[in-house]
Amino acid sequence: MIPALVTATTALATLAGLAVLLGTGSWRCAMRVLLDLLTAAGLLRLAGGQGWTALAAAAAIVLLRRLLWAALTAGGPTGPPGRVRRPPAPDAAG
Repeated sequence: MIPALVTATTALATLAGLAVLLGTGSWRCAMRVLLDLLTAAGLLRLAGGQGWTALAAAAAIVLLRRLLWAALTAGGPTGPPGRVRRPPAPDAAG
């Protein structure tokens, strides 16, 4: 039962990531959804197998997710896509 649930979660994670990409046009947002749901699939897998191998696999998935997200957000824009930061307007008094 658990392996089928893990497989279904992984497949739905891919579809959800694609739906977010098509709906928002933001690949970062889509990647975030995909990575979060793949983490959920890894934790479900951990619930099925209760050995050190399953724990190591879940830890590796969480670590990979953290590293990928850190790499994707490093040096990127902080605001929404398409938004240009402008300097504040000068005061009217001065």
